[in-house]
Amino acid sequence: MKVCIFTLEYPPHVYGGAGVHVYNVARHLAKFINVEVRTVSLKKEIEYHEENKIIVKRYPPWYNILEKVDGKYRPAFKALSLALAINSDRVDAEIIHFHTWYMSLAGFIAKKLYDVKLIATVHSLEPKRPWKREALAEAYNLSLWLERTGLEACDAVIAVSKAMKRDLVEIYGIEEDKIAVIYNGIDETRWRPIVDEKILKKYHIKKPYILFVGRLSKQKGIFNLLKAFKLLSDKASLVLVTGKPDERKVVDEFEKAINEVRNVVWINKMLKDEELIPLYTMASVFVCPSIYEPFGIVNLEAMATETPVVAFKTGGIPELVVDGETGILVRPGDVKELANALEYVLKNPEIGKVMGENGRKRVLQYFTWSKVARETLKLYEKVARL
Repeated sequence: MKVCIFTLEYPPHVYGGAGVHVYNVARHLAKFINVEVRTVSLKKEIEYHEENKIIVKRYPPWYNILEKVDGKYRPAFKALSLALAINSDRVDAEIIHFHTWYMSLAGFIAKKLYDVKLIATVHSLEPKRPWKREALAEAYNLSLWLERTGLEACDAVIAVSKAMKRDLVEIYGIEEDKIAVIYNGIDETRWRPIVDEKILKKYHIKKPYILFVGRLSKQKGIFNLLKAFKLLSDKASLVLVTGKPDERKVVDEFEKAINEVRNVVWINKMLKDEELIPLYTMASVFVCPSIYEPFGIVNLEAMATETPVVAFKTGGIPELVVDGETGILVRPGDVKELANALEYVLKNPEIGKVMGENGRKRVLQYFTWSKVARETLKLYEKVARL
């Protein structure tokens, strides 16, 4: 069997959970079947590589057109142009597997052109992210259409949580028996407790500290986190590791907000695992204040490094974090309750230690990439027989 994966994110161009997912599932699938990845190129030519038994083809969007387009419209125009560029080479796989709305039209076209089975993994849903209208302007209407078009054409859809499955049925009317729930995972051999005090010195971090890792986005609830942190005692610091922002406006708002808060260390770049893993390990608590979070791989990263998690009880998070066992879940958007939960873990390090240990045990039992790949392969085999 051969699968061709369509994805915007793939190493070295990864800025979110979708890219982490695709890379790890692809390398595990490649142990059993032929895998080809088609993704974006930053050059103005098609690139072909072979990595870990995976054929990687990178296609440039229409840069000469994108340069002329209004900045807010560019993501949608990029998706439209990539849909054609990626399909310019004939697909010789039995299955196309696309990720995110960026590749939904590419998947739709491939199914119609090459008569292949189509599968999508849904990491988030555009209708659940209305704040993106600010980032995309009227092009948000296109992203909604692209997502719906691709998902409705699928022979099967993978939801990363049961909460996501419910949303797919409710919003797009996808038949329940077409949706398989397959959780995200983690490389448990790499993500394990590692202490490295040099990282703290490098970024001028003092213990104890609360850690946040995620995109600089309203979706990730970072403004609520700053409000909650202001309610805490001065005994802990807040370390924020932020990735690619949704738009420049969010950066400006955040810079203004952070100037009003003491004891904050802002690392405005996505760190490599070599630095991230010790930062997770040495944190007293990891916080995930997301407004919308279908899964949240960052929670697994914290649990794998034996760090307790405090998070809003939203989306797929309650399927990962067990309240009172691996962390504390609080009502979505409740800033005071978030502050109280963080304070509780900080004041009770023994309880936090037990929660962290329970978290790693849960990761090893349910959330490894090898398990995700095996379940994905079973779905491929089922769809191929349709």
